Order: sequence, then C-alpha cells, then structure tokens
Amino acid sequence: MKKLRSGYTTGACAAAAAKAATLLLVSGTRQVSVEIPFPDGSRVRFSLVHSDFVDSEKSIATAAVIKDAGDDPDVTNGARIEASVCCGKKDRARSELFRILGGVGVGSVTKRGLAVPVGEPAINPVPRQMIRAAVAEALIEGNEKKDCCLDITISIPQGEELAKKTLNHRLGIVGGLSVLGTTGIVRPISADAWTATVATSMDVARAAGLTEVILSTGRTSERAVQEHLGLAEEAQVMMGDYLHFSLVEAARHNFQRIHLAAMWAKVMKGAMRIPQTHVRNGVLEVKAALEFLAGLGCSSELLLTLKGSNTAREIYGRLVEQGEGQVILRVCEAARDYCQEVSGIEVIVYLVDASSTIVAMTDGEGC
Repeated sequence: MKKLRSGYTTGACAAAAAKAATLLLVSGTRQVSVEIPFPDGSRVRFSLVHSDFVDSEKSIATAAVIKDAGDDPDVTNGARIEASVCCGKKDRARSELFRILGGVGVGSVTKRGLAVPVGEPAINPVPRQMIRAAVAEALIEGNEKKDCCLDITISIPQGEELAKKTLNHRLGIVGGLSVLGTTGIVRPISADAWTATVATSMDVARAAGLTEVILSTGRTSERAVQEHLGLAEEAQVMMGDYLHFSLVEAARHNFQRIHLAAMWAKVMKGAMRIPQTHVRNGVLEVKAALEFLAGLGCSSELLLTLKGSNTAREIYGRLVEQGEGQVILRVCEAARDYCQEVSGIEVIVYLVDASSTIVAMTDGEGC
C-alpha cells in the first residue's frame, strides 16, 4: 500500500505568508520562499506564489502560499492563504507588538465554547503563535528597528465558499473558514481532525447551556433525528465513526442525555460493542452478526433465512421483509446498553433508513 503523504495546516501556511510579507515590508525584497519554525522545534520551507506591495507608498506588503494538505481529503487543499502586513497605530491602549486580524474568507466567532473569544477572527491559538514567531524572525532577519506595531491580516479568498462544505456554521464560525492546526502538520486521513471537531462541538453545546446532544454517524441520520426532536443547532454533534470516543467525551462534558442517530450497519456494530465503526477497522462479518443475533434469542429458523446475506444491510432487508421488527428493536436496545455502559449517560438510539426516516427507537431505560 502506498504511504500517504502528510501536508501542512492552514495555520502553518498563514505563518509562512505572514513572514514573507513582513520581510518584504521591512527589507523591500520580494520573497520566493521562506522558512518558518514549527511548534516541535523543526523548520519547514514554503514556496510563495505572490510577494508584492499593495500601494505605491510601499506601506502594505502582501504574500501568499498555496496550501498543500498532502493526501488528506481537506477542503482547503489547494486554497490560497494570504497575509498582508502594515505598520499599525501605536498608542497606550495597544499593548501587543503584533495584532492578528481576519480578512476576506476568514470566519468570525459568534458562539462561546471555542478556543477563540466571541467577536474574534477564527484563528486558533497555535496558528497565532506560529504567525507571531514567524513575523518576529522576519524582523530580526530584516534588521528592522523602527518603533512600529504590526497589523497582520490573514485572508483566504475562497474561504467563504469553502466554509459551506464544513461544519463551521454549526460551531458559530460565520463568513469563512477557521485557521487551524496544533502542530503545523496535516496527517492524512487523521482521526485528530474528527475527534477535535467532536470535542469542540460539545464545548459549544455546553457553552450554549445544553444538557443533551445528538450523536450522529452521518447527515442522513442526523437530519431525521433533529427534525424529530427540534433541538438547538448546537446540540448536533457529527461523530462519524468515533463512537467510543464520542461517548466518553459526552460523559466528560457532563451531558445528561445522548440521542444516538445511525443507520443499520452502525447500530449493529454498536450493539456488537465495536468501538470504532468505520469499515477500515473491519467489515462487519455476516457470520459474527448471525452469532450475535442468536445470542439475542433469534430462532434457528429465522437465522437460517438470514444465512447467505452478504452484508449487514442485506440482513436488515431480510428482517424487514419478514416483519421482524422486534428483532430490529432488540439490536437497537443492545446498542443502547453498550452506549450507556461506556458513557454512564441515558442514551436513546434512533435507527434511520436511507430515506432519512426513523424506523425504530429505544427508550433510555437501563442506565
């Protein structure tokens, strides 16, 4: 199997662009590439696709980097990350040497619970640190000694459009993308992005005063349960395949109730106590599924009719055809029992079909 290639975060690209723009401002020299420090002490060189002054007075310098996310399916891969730098007004009310601002395509925070306060541009703490460290290096390399505070504006020209493909609106980030990253490195198809989003979504839900959340494995199941319950938007937490992690995280956030929304294969895996439900962690074997159903008390006659199914979905289809709604419900209840054991929280499981219809649901008994 081909080894997947790592890439760089939006925050790292913003830091590189900021350093290049600062070097141009203080030295007058356009940059082709710049090297910046990473949080782990390593250094990485970035190529620039733009380095120039905005005005004839040469008081505002800009630079841009094209984000390379490696082999990670990141919506920002290939996006242009820009920084513009100018001397800001220095007065007694301003204490920071570098002021980081959000430009076009960088979202603004509108809900509590995120790493950045409400009203600030959605540029997370580590990217801010990387930008400051990179700009500080530029001042040293450019021998800049002027008594001047710098305004650093980060922009992502395609950001507002790309943000529509993310869950930013649910987290209260409007008008564009977040500038993210904790290491500067994007690991391909990493669990880190999913689990970080799950935890952040729960932070926002708690900050909004919510006591219950919807954990869903996908948009179809989430939409059905949200329409049924009518909870606040902040209650929706897209957990994907990270069932065990999300249950533990919900307990850590002290929620009182979990509404778990999923389709049959994911519910079946939960019932069989499989903590990570992605197919790459093991296709649900039909033999194991039938053994599990036997353990639930299914008759040998019923199991015989299910034998030969190729997938969990086919098992479900055969159960529906035979009117075995009680068996389907028992599977949902087994999933509920597992989720309640892991989280210690009341859990209601909703089984959703491909048409976004709730076809079975449990109560919260047993916790």
